[in-house]
Amino acid sequence: QVQLVESGGGLVQAGGSLRLSCAASGSIFRINAMGWYRQAPGKQRELVAVIHRGGSTNYADSVKGRFTIDRDNAKKTVYLQMNSLKPEDTAVYYCNAEGLDRNVRRFDSWGQGTQVTVSS
Repeated sequence: QVQLVESGGGLVQAGGSLRLSCAASGSIFRINAMGWYRQAPGKQRELVAVIHRGGSTNYADSVKGRFTIDRDNAKKTVYLQMNSLKPEDTAVYYCNAEGLDRNVRRFDSWGQGTQVTVSS
């Protein structure tokens, strides 16, 4: 099993910044991609940003230029630096990781979620 533990959420005023972290542990052979998704009340979960093992990234249009995703492969950790936060960024943020476990079977794991609230 692969576990993901997130941290760094909280309450911030519009225009402020937060940094989320997500550490993976367990039976991991290789992590291919790590990403952040979010789900606001009454809305579907959506991709925020993803970073692949080689370092390439993808972002939702709504966060481009404001959010930055990076990862530390040695620590099996992914980060999301969120700047210029807006009230519409308010959501539960979930970490995701996919790769191969030590039995060389594919895994696709989710964290428990961390609340980000941006006040106007």
